[in-house]
Amino acid sequence: MSKNIFVTKSLDVLLKEASQEGEHTLKRTLSRSNLVMLGIGAIIGAGIFVLTGSAASQHAGPAVVISFIVAGVACAFAGLCYSEFASMIPIAGSAYTYAYATLGEFIAWIIGWDLILEYLFGASTVAVGWSGYVSSFLKDFGITIPEAFCSAPISYDTATHVYQATGAFINVPAMFIIGLMTWLLVVGIKESANFNNVIVVVKVIVILLFVLFGWKYIHAENWTPFIPENTGVFGEFGWSGIVRAAGIIFFAYVGFDAVSTAAQESKNPQKDMPWGILGSLVVCTIIYILVGLVMTGIVSYKELNTPAPIAVAVDAAGEGLNWLRPLIKMGAIAGLSSVILVMLMGQPRIFYAMSKDGLLPASFSKVHKKYKTPYVPTIVTGAVAMIVAGLFPIGLLGELVSIGTLLAFVIVCGGILVLRYKRPELHRPFKTPLFPLVPILGILSSLGLMYFLPGDTWIRLIVWMALGIVLYFTYGKKNSKYGQS
Repeated sequence: MSKNIFVTKSLDVLLKEASQEGEHTLKRTLSRSNLVMLGIGAIIGAGIFVLTGSAASQHAGPAVVISFIVAGVACAFAGLCYSEFASMIPIAGSAYTYAYATLGEFIAWIIGWDLILEYLFGASTVAVGWSGYVSSFLKDFGITIPEAFCSAPISYDTATHVYQATGAFINVPAMFIIGLMTWLLVVGIKESANFNNVIVVVKVIVILLFVLFGWKYIHAENWTPFIPENTGVFGEFGWSGIVRAAGIIFFAYVGFDAVSTAAQESKNPQKDMPWGILGSLVVCTIIYILVGLVMTGIVSYKELNTPAPIAVAVDAAGEGLNWLRPLIKMGAIAGLSSVILVMLMGQPRIFYAMSKDGLLPASFSKVHKKYKTPYVPTIVTGAVAMIVAGLFPIGLLGELVSIGTLLAFVIVCGGILVLRYKRPELHRPFKTPLFPLVPILGILSSLGLMYFLPGDTWIRLIVWMALGIVLYFTYGKKNSKYGQS
């Protein structure tokens, strides 16, 4: 049994699949700039517009800026490893495909199942944040969506891990935006990328306006103490709070690896994938540091425990920034829309790759005759994400997404270590520098951030993985195209 479940998929087979063209293959339409914009589109979203406030108010204070740097460095190690894989194996499937080529089918299944936490649940998480900003924006114009139809039926406190009934029925705006983005992704990848490019420009301009004009409203006393004293509880301020916040706002970086899922739709993946992954990561880290400084400088971190922290900071600045209020909300709405789009783009392509290998039903690898998109997994992903977004709160979903993504990073960095030693002769258009230090640091930093996430988040991950293992042995292993030898 062990031989079968750890069988690897030949790199020759993967490269042959990557070069195929025809009716049942994905269309190569994405340029280098499209990939960088996809990365920025995926990264700048709920993390900066939504979760930053709770991370600062409950865990790190103004030192949330340091948390961004810690999380960014951990992502950089993983990003370098992703870049080597993406340039070497330019095929849909991201970390799932990389694991299949290096660590075997069972580990590939584990990571494919785990990535559902990142992409599908990630889209749901961001949709909940989108709903909050849309409700607030409409309220400014006298349009009020009843609380029962724009909130989850349960709430979740990330500090105390307590669940409470809210009295709400379902989050309709969150479900609406997922439905809209799902339709757009079925219609075409090029159309989706063009839509994303416009949105990325809008949200980056809005964020830069906040940084440039908000700078003069900073009160330096809000940065004192920069690292609030620990309360005596692990993870509540002090250095433990900074690392705990890094684990939470790590969600702000989720998405740069979604660029790698589009490798099979890139015009020149060997050269352009590293640019897309690393370029978007660098741009977004700089933006995050600036936003964190301005936000905690304008208003005390204690007042930022809200779903719209940047809007709170703009309000605190007074009349001088009143003109920016609608723009911030519009930028957030646009920004969150593009994150949902990229997350919902990434998940079906992983399902597509798993289906091609026999681990999921054949219908998941069907390509639309007219639009050349994997329409069946796109619709399934959208439908499930709509249900999750309608019923669950952002704090609970955000922690699940973070731990799932970090596990994916551990496996990708481990895959680079294995492949360098097992297949040193392979052509690598991009090579992870400072080998083996970078992949080892990638593994250790990702495990470190996972360690600082709450215990009940670990329990949910274990339960999710146990369910995935059951599915593998009851369906995937029996139907695998490569594990029957």
